Amino acid sequence: MAGDNTQHRGNSQGPVTRVRAEVERVLVEAERRVLSADRRVRFWSVIDIALGFPAAVLAGISGAAGLASPDARVPAALLALVSAGFSAGAGFLRSDVRRAANRRSRQAWAEVEAGARLLLAQETHLDREAIQEALRNLFDSRTRAMATHTDDAPSGASS
Repeated sequence: MAGDNTQHRGNSQGPVTRVRAEVERVLVEAERRVLSADRRVRFWSVIDIALGFPAAVLAGISGAAGLASPDARVPAALLALVSAGFSAGAGFLRSDVRRAANRRSRQAWAEVEAGARLLLAQETHLDREAIQEALRNLFDSRTRAMATHTDDAPSGASS
């Protein structure tokens, strides 16, 4: 598909071939960005669980140990400090917010991918005006998808 974008000058297929090449370029970009956003969603899900679950478990254990006997108060305090560290790390990284933002990004890029695939499937049945309108819509959805990607780093850092 991507290798079929040769142009023949003077041939009526030239404009269609250029359109096809551009739509295929957008399709490849969208596929790549969907996979990238999907990897980021999985990464931030793991981080959220890796920090949140131990914090909850350690908090419970430290509370139980602190109430069990006076001799267990020092280990309970240490466990509470470790739990607080995990909680602070989870709060600082905001992995839940980043995961949600990357889900939105993945969904937006999947919309671009679907639009490109649909345009490729319909291009031979559309007239010039319909192709132009479909391209405008495709690029509008690409612009929206790019905007969601810039919003997925809440603190200005890359996610």
